[in-house]
Amino acid sequence: MKTNSEIYNILFCGTGGQGVLKASEVAGVAAMLGGYEVKKSEVHGMSQRGGSVESHLRFGTCVHSPLIMPGQADFLVCFHDGEAKRLRSFLKKDGLDFSVYLPKLKELSDPRFTNTFFIGILASKLNIKEQIWLDALKTVVTHRIEENRRVFEQGMQLGKNS
Repeated sequence: MKTNSEIYNILFCGTGGQGVLKASEVAGVAAMLGGYEVKKSEVHGMSQRGGSVESHLRFGTCVHSPLIMPGQADFLVCFHDGEAKRLRSFLKKDGLDFSVYLPKLKELSDPRFTNTFFIGILASKLNIKEQIWLDALKTVVTHRIEENRRVFEQGMQLGKNS
């Protein structure tokens, strides 16, 4: 775990309709509630037609730019294997590529909870309290709150055990 003085770089990626932007928003709100300065940038050109979607999220005590440079992402939170391959060059040598968790998505009751599941895994890897993550989830996700909370906890448990 990093200290609060360091900057976290998280690149979310996938295709349109997978919840990439929502996941990035939840993580950004959690970081803000956790006392960090947050910068975020999104790219979602043809996302409505299943095209590429990515969101750069950076937070720490002082963040100047929302963009993550290649080789600097601590986490590549990918919802689609093809997008993970395309953006893998952004990951640090010791960074975590979430494509290792893609096979676990088959265990979800509903694929629409992919983003919440990955947020839970991410939460297990960051120095932000679980209650703050739950508060951020409730702030951003306004429907099926209880189901989202359960899936978040399922992801968090997987993240703690891996």
